[in-house]
Amino acid sequence: MKADKIIRNAKIFTSDKANPQAAALVVKDGKFVYVGDEAGLANYEGEITDLGGKFIMPGIIDSHVHITIPVGFEYAEIDERLEPNGKQEALNLMERFIKEHPGQKRYRFFLEKKYLKGEDIVKEELDAICPDAELQIQEGEGHSIWVNSKILERHGITDDTPDPIPGLAFYVRKDGHVTGNMYEGATEVPIILDSGMELSDEQVDAALKRWIDFSVEYGVSAVFDAGLPGDMKFHEKVYKRLCELDKQGKLPVYVDGCLVVNAEKDAEEGLEQLKRIQREYNTEHLKVHTMKIFMDGTQKIHTAAMVTPYVDIHTLGSTAFTAEGIAKLLKNLNEANLDLHLHTVGERASRTVLDGVEMAKKEMGDDLHVRVTCAHLEVQCDEDLDRFAKLGVYANYTPHWHAGDTSFSATWLGEERSKKQFRCRTVWDTGAKVAWSSDNIVFGDFMTWNPYLGMEVGMTRLITEKTRHYEFARFPEVFPPEKEVMTIEEMLVGYTINGAEQLGIESKKGSITAGKDADFLVFDKDLLTAEKEGFSFNKPEEVYFGGKKVK
Repeated sequence: MKADKIIRNAKIFTSDKANPQAAALVVKDGKFVYVGDEAGLANYEGEITDLGGKFIMPGIIDSHVHITIPVGFEYAEIDERLEPNGKQEALNLMERFIKEHPGQKRYRFFLEKKYLKGEDIVKEELDAICPDAELQIQEGEGHSIWVNSKILERHGITDDTPDPIPGLAFYVRKDGHVTGNMYEGATEVPIILDSGMELSDEQVDAALKRWIDFSVEYGVSAVFDAGLPGDMKFHEKVYKRLCELDKQGKLPVYVDGCLVVNAEKDAEEGLEQLKRIQREYNTEHLKVHTMKIFMDGTQKIHTAAMVTPYVDIHTLGSTAFTAEGIAKLLKNLNEANLDLHLHTVGERASRTVLDGVEMAKKEMGDDLHVRVTCAHLEVQCDEDLDRFAKLGVYANYTPHWHAGDTSFSATWLGEERSKKQFRCRTVWDTGAKVAWSSDNIVFGDFMTWNPYLGMEVGMTRLITEKTRHYEFARFPEVFPPEKEVMTIEEMLVGYTINGAEQLGIESKKGSITAGKDADFLVFDKDLLTAEKEGFSFNKPEEVYFGGKKVK
């Protein structure tokens, strides 16, 4: 057989359990047609490349990122990042900036809530320093904002506006009046990205090109886009451009898309919208077949749903769906041949999903085919750790988060619970399918999009002076539990075939297997024996997507 590419004398990590390692491969028409030992090359004709023992692996699959939100953030630049000593200093810093930069339509600031030292900002204080323009403050984790009255008025938010998801996505009120502070994406994202529809196609394409260039540089060949809560108009605007870029041959990354449904009450309408989006945005490298739910929020702002109350404010947080609502949704998704992906940070968020899956399985048995994924899984109850394997639910972790200072999270989780986070090794060992992701909402310098950073921290639960960009956040002590560290083989599998299975594309991607798309990476270093500390500096020297060399 005449082949397009023949490679020999390589160390190939295939991510294929039936054939885990190989020394040679053959590509024809964008597919692997042979993977094995060098003796098998006798059946193929063409120029042979001798790699001299270089390392080959499948293309990286990042199975939870955000593509559409960062495009909007590219053009919603923060004016200034604030690190004040209390609320009054924060107000003073913003007032000074506004006076030094008069005439802007909107002022945007970035502020972590911890700097307010227990106080909160209300719209009247923002109106006093910025009466004639819009003022927006983005909280550090990207899950809450403060705005002045100008923004509330333009978006029609009044004291009578109902909360999208009471207890989770809501408008903070004092004495029945909205304060200008709001929590979670269903309330804030429509405001943050409200100017996104004004972007030209060229602007959207330029932002997407930055992401595409990064993906090619680092060997990311497929992603799951984890969606945009709130108004879907901008989400679809970006998907339209992805489709156009793909038609032009300018999308060397497979994008598995989704539609976000905010609350249980929106499930039926959301399902119909998802079916429409599946039909309308369908090219070779963009497919949509997944509903995304932000089941809860984050720990820092106490919107992650807990079984045990937060130790500082004694609340539990809320979930977007009940277990019964999840079970009903699964039945409807199953009929439509669609999948479900959920943001689950708190222990009650993932438990509620698992309970819902269990209910659906009792009713439907083997007829239930929905692929269900719980993402992030920062805190989990001991008794739920083996349920992912039992119920066939995918566990998706964000490993570059698996380092840090537990004394910080102990202030709201308590000492014991703060030392039992991100228990991916335990879940892996139960036989569950575990996949890895980078989860980002801004492109920035793509520092934390780097999958090799995820691999390093996944293997070490540590950030040292050897870690790429370690100066951003150095944590010299291993993040507990220390036993939750992973091996390099497990990191590679989680970033390849397990990610493909989560996305339902394992018949085409995720391993170097005859018949699959020829997405593969060539390294001059053997990743299986590379030093763990500093692993984040690795990068492929050659990248192939569908058999074509793109780097």
